[in-house]
Amino acid sequence: MSEKFVMGDEFFELYGMRILRALRQIIRAVNIHSRKLNNDFKITSPQLICLYSLQRKGEMTLSEMAQEVNLGMSTVNGIVNRLEEKKMLTRVRSDKDRRKVIIRLTGEGQKITKAAPALLQKRFATELKKLPEQEQLVIALSLERVVKLMEAEHLDASPNLLPGEKINERIT
Repeated sequence: MSEKFVMGDEFFELYGMRILRALRQIIRAVNIHSRKLNNDFKITSPQLICLYSLQRKGEMTLSEMAQEVNLGMSTVNGIVNRLEEKKMLTRVRSDKDRRKVIIRLTGEGQKITKAAPALLQKRFATELKKLPEQEQLVIALSLERVVKLMEAEHLDASPNLLPGEKINERIT
């Protein structure tokens, strides 16, 4: 069927179903990537982001990590607890200020950051940057519109999916 100007139910059948299929494919790609990380490395994407952050920046406090990965303190605390149980990081009191607890990557954590595949969002960002700027804008506006159509604007979601990257600072 050639694409033409259509209205009503016919429009939804032509375009709406394509959009819904694309959204399902995106969700499925994220789920497959997450399952692969969990099966192969016994780790989740947020846990891997925290490990990558420690690998890149070195030791840090819980609040510094929360800021670095752009997640809430309680969320990061839960992630750190699970990573500590898996012996991928440790918490130690600061020598300079005993009130501060420093998070450090262990040898096991370093092995995971070297062996794990690139984050799905990193591969996506690399490919997106290859597109012309105008096409990037169209994609961003279209997806923002989808969020509004789904009434999902209230959901918390950081634009900074990669540890240490400030995507919003690069947009000028």
